Amino acid sequence: MRDIVRDVVADVAVDELPLVDGLFRFDDATVVRRLSGRGRRREPLGFGWGEVMVLVTPVVWLTVDQAARRAADVIVEGSAQRTTAVLRRVFRRRPAPVAVPPLTREQLAQVREQVLEAAGERGMSERRAKEIADAVVARLVLAEASDPPQEPDTQADGGAPGRG
Repeated sequence: MRDIVRDVVADVAVDELPLVDGLFRFDDATVVRRLSGRGRRREPLGFGWGEVMVLVTPVVWLTVDQAARRAADVIVEGSAQRTTAVLRRVFRRRPAPVAVPPLTREQLAQVREQVLEAAGERGMSERRAKEIADAVVARLVLAEASDPPQEPDTQADGGAPGRG
């Protein structure tokens, strides 16, 4: 997910790359919490909340995170996620970075609409919102094309030549 966010920001708002790179030192849950304003005790990024509202980075990061989590919820059973979260807390391990699974056309359309909505809520022009939404969807599609899903049994043995 982080690569997707960085690539999109580099494409549509290169001046925000220092912000994205600075956020990389935090785990995904912390970044989402800080960018969304949840659990805020003080200024989340060292400057006023008003400045965050006009940035591309929160729109991209929060939307891609939400899409990844929604897609993962469909794939993974809720009870397994709860068990993992409890074990992580018990052993105080940092959560694994959020991975974006392959998305269907419908899911990609939904991500695009969410980016448009989030950008509009932050006062971005319709043209700018469409530019960002198109960049997010394009990057998600490219991620799927460059990282095709593998069968679980072929990952362990490197893939068996020929089936049958």
